[in-house]
Amino acid sequence: MKAIVFLEDFVEESEFLYPLYRLREAGFDARIAAPERRTYKGKNGLPLKPEIILDEVDPRDLDLVFIPGGYAPDRLRRSPQVLEIVRTVYERGKPVVTICHGPWVLISAGLVKGKTVTGYFAIKDDLINAGARYTGNPVEKDGNLYTATDPRAMPELFKTLLKDLGLA
Repeated sequence: MKAIVFLEDFVEESEFLYPLYRLREAGFDARIAAPERRTYKGKNGLPLKPEIILDEVDPRDLDLVFIPGGYAPDRLRRSPQVLEIVRTVYERGKPVVTICHGPWVLISAGLVKGKTVTGYFAIKDDLINAGARYTGNPVEKDGNLYTATDPRAMPELFKTLLKDLGLA
C-alpha cells in the first residue's frame, strides 16, 4: 500500500510526523512528498526534507494521501499538481485524510461541496462558503474523506481510518 504525506513550509510538525509514522506502522509505504527537493521549515522551526517530489508522484499508484495542517495547506492548495493528486486519489475511492487547516486543499480541489467535514475552527467559514456541512466535531468521515480538527483528534482519526481499512 502506498501513501504520501504532503510537505510544505510552515507545516504543523505534530500533524506531519504523527501521521507519517502511524501510516508506516500500519504497513503503508508512506513517503514525504513536496513540490521541490529542498529543506522545508516546519511551523515551529523543525527542518524537514521530502523523500520524493510531486513530479515523481503517480496518483494512480496511491492508496491514501494525507494533508497535514499548520500553514502549509495555504501553500499546497496553490499547486495544480497537489490538487490533481488529491482529486485523482479521491475519484479512485481511496482515502483523502486531512487535519487542521488541511481542508483548505479540499476546498481548492472542489471536494467539499455537500460533504460533512470538520477542521480547525478558523477555517469554518471557508468550509461553509465552499458548500460543506461543517460540524466542528474532532473527526468526521464522509465517504473517503477523513477530516480532523487538531493534534488532539489524531488518535481518533487514525482509529477510525485504520479500522475502515481493516488494519486495526
